[in-house]
Amino acid sequence: MQPSEKSSKNGNGLMILAVIVLAVLPLIFVRGEYGGADGEAEQAIAEIRPDYQPWFEPVLELPSGEVESLLFVSQAAIGAGIVGYVIGLYKGRKERKN
Repeated sequence: MQPSEKSSKNGNGLMILAVIVLAVLPLIFVRGEYGGADGEAEQAIAEIRPDYQPWFEPVLELPSGEVESLLFVSQAAIGAGIVGYVIGLYKGRKERKN
C-alpha cells in the first residue's frame, strides 16, 4: 500500500468518526422534545388567528406517525443516493480525463 492511500484511508476514517460524533452529541447533551416544524407552525397560527380554517384537506391521511417517518427517511435516502451518484459521476469523469 502506498503512503498516499494509507493517509487517505485514515482521513476517511476520521471524517466518518467526526460525522458520528456530530450526530450523537446533540442527542446526549440537548434535553427536550424533538418535534417537527409542522406542529409549531400550527400553534403559531392558532395564537395569531384562532378563527383560522385551513382551505384544503390532506389528499392522503397516513395511518400512523411511523409510516410518515418511513416516507420521510425514504425520501432522504433517495436524495442522498442521487447526490452520491452525481458526485461519483463527476469524480469518475475527472479521473478518466487525467
